[in-house]
Amino acid sequence: MSSSPSLSRGSRLAVLVVVLCWFAVLFDGLDMFIYGSVLPHMLEEHALGLTSGQAGDLGSYATFGMLIGALAAGTVSDRIGRRKLMLSCVTLFSLASGLCALAPNVTVFGLGRTLAGVGLGGLLPTAITLVSDYAPRGRGALTIGMLMTAHHAGGILSAYVALWVVEPLGWRAAFWVCVVPLLFLPVLFRFMPESLSFLLAKGRADEAADLSRRYGVELPAAAGAGRQAVADRWNALRALFDGREWIQTLLYWLASFGGLLLVYGVATWLPTLMRGEGYELGSALTFVVVFNLGGIVGMLVAGRAADRFGAPRISAVWFALTAAGVFLLSVHMPLALTFVVVFLTGVFLNSAQVMIYATVSIRSSPENRATAVGWTSGMGRFGAVFGPWLGGQLLANGNGDWGFTAFAIAGVFSMVLIGISSLRGANRPVEGAPRQELTATH
Repeated sequence: MSSSPSLSRGSRLAVLVVVLCWFAVLFDGLDMFIYGSVLPHMLEEHALGLTSGQAGDLGSYATFGMLIGALAAGTVSDRIGRRKLMLSCVTLFSLASGLCALAPNVTVFGLGRTLAGVGLGGLLPTAITLVSDYAPRGRGALTIGMLMTAHHAGGILSAYVALWVVEPLGWRAAFWVCVVPLLFLPVLFRFMPESLSFLLAKGRADEAADLSRRYGVELPAAAGAGRQAVADRWNALRALFDGREWIQTLLYWLASFGGLLLVYGVATWLPTLMRGEGYELGSALTFVVVFNLGGIVGMLVAGRAADRFGAPRISAVWFALTAAGVFLLSVHMPLALTFVVVFLTGVFLNSAQVMIYATVSIRSSPENRATAVGWTSGMGRFGAVFGPWLGGQLLANGNGDWGFTAFAIAGVFSMVLIGISSLRGANRPVEGAPRQELTATH
């Protein structure tokens, strides 16, 4: 009888952590997508003297900042804690958006986008760690999948901010909206608990045990010695290149590069490219809403499809369908049909990259699985930097019509590489292969 109230409290705490992290990731998505949503307006106004080439560079600055933030997140959170890092990330990308709103020139605006990217890149892995610590037993993948819907909800919100705020108040007002998350900081500070795994790793076992008892939360396994953990990471990294394993590793890295090039290239340039195809600004921004609704649906169905048919196969098929959808967007179709294509492209594009991570996970041994997935994600982020730049260069050189075609080629590129890697690894036994489920994305 006494365990029921404890379990109830544990469930309430899990819901609280998920809700707080969901809103933090919502703001993350808003800040990430807002630039692409206001970009057509900025180019039309020649805001800050912005050219198409510079616009592509600015899009890459944010993703480069995300690369830095993602790579630094683990080390920094190990020092100061997950909770403090989340608060710091929300503060950083909110203040950086204020800098963008005040920017007198392209240089200052670019600095703001870079700093915002650092905060955005650090927040997502931190939120996933916190959610994983407090998720009910057996619901970890589902909980992370729910968390990831917040990123696409932020993309939807960015389109409505551009529709409702930019026209009457100007593009700077959209970035002032992205400062609003500062008002959420006191809520995070008051109610967000520290990560249990961090408390255990820092030897604060009494605090972790107290949280566990009060809220009926299961303690994670205690972290190993720091020096041994470092040695294990280096051994796991070397294992990715043992013998002919380097070929498989390179295929995964290149596929991830193409996948994130596609994800961030389309996310940055979709409204602008759709305007170039002759659609009104309102319709072009509505495409962002439909695209991100597809992303939410894709996150919820991709794991189930992978469970049934296998993550490598689904990844290859998803990229093929993404490439077809992106290419079709270069064809002026009836508006209703275009919305359908945009929605389906969002379904497949946003979860195709996730399936690369799932493929790497099931093809890796238990000893180097985390390292393999982490480095695949990290190398792919160079594609996230390159995608926005590529779109800008195509537009700057008068080749905007090739934008969707170039991104479609990236989808075919990743499809082929995943197909080859799957054939190479098809007969390789995988010890302790995990259930194919959604992992951290982008």
